[in-house]
Amino acid sequence: MKELKLDKDVRARLTAQIQRYLDDELDLEIGNMDAEFLIDFLSGSLGAHFYNLGLKDAQALFARKADDVTDEIYAMERKVEDRT
Repeated sequence: MKELKLDKDVRARLTAQIQRYLDDELDLEIGNMDAEFLIDFLSGSLGAHFYNLGLKDAQALFARKADDVTDEIYAMERKVEDRT
């Protein structure tokens, strides 16, 4: 599996959100580098778990849609009359 990477804009927004959260909730001011280190830590330790949850959600959606298609196919079947 390839490494999970955030694009530059998303990373900048997350950095600002972390700084704002820590300041508002914990009265703790941190700089950009510290916030980015926290993002790296959380991505490495939690990222795969959330990624896997997303895959499970996608798999469940695909299974539901496949069931819908199967139901539609059965609905298209024509009755076969026995002519013996």
